[in-house]
Amino acid sequence: MCGRFALGIPRKKLAEEFGLDAVPEAPARYNIAPGQLVEAVVDAGFGRREMRLFRWGLVPSWSKEGSKGRGFVNARLETAAEKPSFRAAMRYRRCLLPASGFYEWQARPGGKQPWYFYRTDGRLAALAGLWERYEGAMGEIVESCAVLTTEADEAVSPVHERMPVAIEPKDYERWLDTAMRDGARAASIFRRPGPSIWAGHPVGPGVNRAAADEEQLILPLTMR
Repeated sequence: MCGRFALGIPRKKLAEEFGLDAVPEAPARYNIAPGQLVEAVVDAGFGRREMRLFRWGLVPSWSKEGSKGRGFVNARLETAAEKPSFRAAMRYRRCLLPASGFYEWQARPGGKQPWYFYRTDGRLAALAGLWERYEGAMGEIVESCAVLTTEADEAVSPVHERMPVAIEPKDYERWLDTAMRDGARAASIFRRPGPSIWAGHPVGPGVNRAAADEEQLILPLTMR
């Protein structure tokens, strides 16, 4: 799964990467956790993209729990086009979540060891996501999202069996295109590259606390 990620880059670079007219000012974040608000890029129509805020934890439009439930943090790319919880979003509401890296936890005899993964080319990662809009009986509106995951590659698999789906820049337009309403076709946009695009290192246990949010969380253990 993908349960934490980071976004610690200049806002100007973020706007340039996704072709956005404007990006609201916001502090760097190094421990984005489920239940928190996350930034995501969506198709705004007329050839434009915009940044929107969603609660991380997708709440289906037909949910009986609404905002009371935790929602779905992740969705499997392999089955999202067929699953009732994600089927509509896979067709109509795809998004990209900017990330400078993500965390996974490695099971060890002494407890789970957190790792931080980042792109080997130094680029910002664009995690594939889905978003939904829930409207409650009392007028409550919840807009939420989930991160799509896939089978881990050779760089991530020694730590965890799953990893987030990263969309390459050449495929941003196709992934976000709201006119393309075939969920299975959308899933095929992701193509696993030859060599892994990821590199990683173990980090300290501070990331285990959702309230922790400082740059040192992503530093290798050897640098502490």
